[in-house]
Amino acid sequence: MNIILIVDDDMTSLKLAKGILDDEYRVATVNSGSMVFQYLQNNTPDLILLDINMPDIDGFEVLEQLKSKKEWASIPVVFLTANQDPQSEARCLESGAIDYVGKPFVPVVLQNRVRRVIELFGYRRQLESMVENQSEIILNRTERIARMQNSIIIGMANLIELRDNNTGRHVKNTQVYVEMLCNALKDRKMYSDILTNDYITNAVRAAPLHDVGKIKISDTILNKPGSLSDEEFKIIQDHTRYGAEIVQDLLADVEEPDYLEIARDIALRHHERWDGTGYPDGIAGENIPLCARIMALADVFDALYEDRVYKAGIRPMKACLDIIEDARGLQFDPNITDVFLELEPQLKEYLGEEE
Repeated sequence: MNIILIVDDDMTSLKLAKGILDDEYRVATVNSGSMVFQYLQNNTPDLILLDINMPDIDGFEVLEQLKSKKEWASIPVVFLTANQDPQSEARCLESGAIDYVGKPFVPVVLQNRVRRVIELFGYRRQLESMVENQSEIILNRTERIARMQNSIIIGMANLIELRDNNTGRHVKNTQVYVEMLCNALKDRKMYSDILTNDYITNAVRAAPLHDVGKIKISDTILNKPGSLSDEEFKIIQDHTRYGAEIVQDLLADVEEPDYLEIARDIALRHHERWDGTGYPDGIAGENIPLCARIMALADVFDALYEDRVYKAGIRPMKACLDIIEDARGLQFDPNITDVFLELEPQLKEYLGEEE
């Protein structure tokens, strides 16, 4: 059974959190930052739920000390905070916490956040253990490692699903569109120097990670029903950089370099535009990695077609394709756009639209 350490100087919050998690985990509690380090002398929890505002050592200082020690640095930390404004949430995540949970606790939210973090880091530990244990790898090495790597990707996608009400369906759809488009380009012998079978496999496997950086964006911004302010839009743009960092931090030790490069490029560059007006860096044309140019089309098409918290989906599908065609050579690679538009029959079949 996984061990959760809850740290909070408020005894009511401590008791409430423990009661919510007690049925599923072994729960230990301490009521000060200094007691965290006493506990860690003889115990290694699978997750620390850490209050920010404590009188002796606040949560940020505790986390900083944890990250400075090799034996503690890999323990995931989720902050507990009553301050849920975007600036406070951003600081929580930028300090190195994997997530945050607002107070007062909503039981189902706390349970789900904890469960997803435990699952994600469990996948990583299992894969690292397999890599270290050569005798276990010998038998069915390729199949076993591929299965574990895919589990990590799905675990990360599930984390996003908790933060963005649309992403669970979005990551599945976009992966299908990326595969369709890669295969269509290969069939036409386009970008044949890049689009090898391995490249396509890696791009399809990496596609669900394109928005993984959203786990570091405030819920307030991510699920805002209206238009974003200029400041909020700048904040949400950071999900591309966060995504590349998360891919590097979580997968660098367990994935092949070719896959890692494609996953980073997809996370970082899928909002760059062909005309150079995208983000985060405004690069243009073929300076944008091919996998990111493919991902951009898949991402925007699904965003147009499906319902979002801020708008209804555009129907029929042909209307979405018309918008994409209008952005040919501006937002999207013109050659890839032409091939995507030719996929109309396959897209209709996948989406269940009648001819």
